[in-house]
Amino acid sequence: MRQILPRSLFFVGLFALIIFGILIVLLGLPTERTWSVLWEDFVAGLPFGIWILVLMLALSSGIAWWSESLSRSKVQELDDIFQALLRNEDQTVIQAAQMKTLPNQLSLSILKLQKLLESQRKSLARISNERAETQDQIIQERLIMERQRLARELHDSVSQQLFAASMLLSSMTEQEGASPGLLQTEKMVQQAQLEMRALLLHLRPAALHDKSLRQGLFELVSELKEKVYFTIEHKLEEVPLPKGAEDHLFRIAQETLSNTLRHSKATEVHILFIERDDFAILRIQDNGVGFESEQSKSTSYGLKHIEERAIEIGATSKIVSVPSEGTIVEVKVPIERKVSQ
Repeated sequence: MRQILPRSLFFVGLFALIIFGILIVLLGLPTERTWSVLWEDFVAGLPFGIWILVLMLALSSGIAWWSESLSRSKVQELDDIFQALLRNEDQTVIQAAQMKTLPNQLSLSILKLQKLLESQRKSLARISNERAETQDQIIQERLIMERQRLARELHDSVSQQLFAASMLLSSMTEQEGASPGLLQTEKMVQQAQLEMRALLLHLRPAALHDKSLRQGLFELVSELKEKVYFTIEHKLEEVPLPKGAEDHLFRIAQETLSNTLRHSKATEVHILFIERDDFAILRIQDNGVGFESEQSKSTSYGLKHIEERAIEIGATSKIVSVPSEGTIVEVKVPIERKVSQ
């Protein structure tokens, strides 16, 4: 309301000029005789000139208040539109700008600003997503490189030393009169070797890169056959699966075999990867110690990880274990066939 007084004074001056001009036209140049009607003629007890002055002040104040209110309403309308822009309420902005209360040019400018801000927001969101994806990719690459480095160092140092210790203990226990402590030490070293091989298996890259799942499983089995004491039999087929499903199945196989090495005490392991009835089936079976079904939530076989990975690719998982007889881990992935048009 600070602008009302200046506006009132402006309109007072404007009306004074207008009335002065009208009086000159009607009464002539201002002289005491010609303009005496202003103070000699009375209307309702007041001189005619006083009434002109009161009317002029009232009109000036009224017009000043009306113009100030109109200006404030326009400013408030613009403020609401800009607040809606800041809150990302695009539809509200469009509706407000399309109303006929604002000049056409101003409405067009607001709509152009809204489109520009919308475009900028989309660009920022895309850049943010690309940056996050790039950072995740860099982190994953560094993790894979670090895992490979650790695997190489463990294989070249600790694993080789355990192997040498195992060979030395084997030669000592084969002699007559070997002490029970020496036999127990040999078993501990052999178990440590299994733990090390299981750890190296976990540290292998989880992705197949340019290999198919069959090729990756075949190389994994071939490597294990050279390093473990039990028998590994396998049947592997080429099955058409998306890259993501193959990577998850390969990781499930790694985790299952790793835990088999560490906990099952198996002498035989059968690995099956085949296609049957539009399903890709991965089954790993051992004849180890197994576990009770009540222990499934806390068992070292990592059942939760297997189930979670299977769910991520739309597969079903089944784990069957019988104490003293072994464990079967099976994952079935539906195969999506492309419909020819």
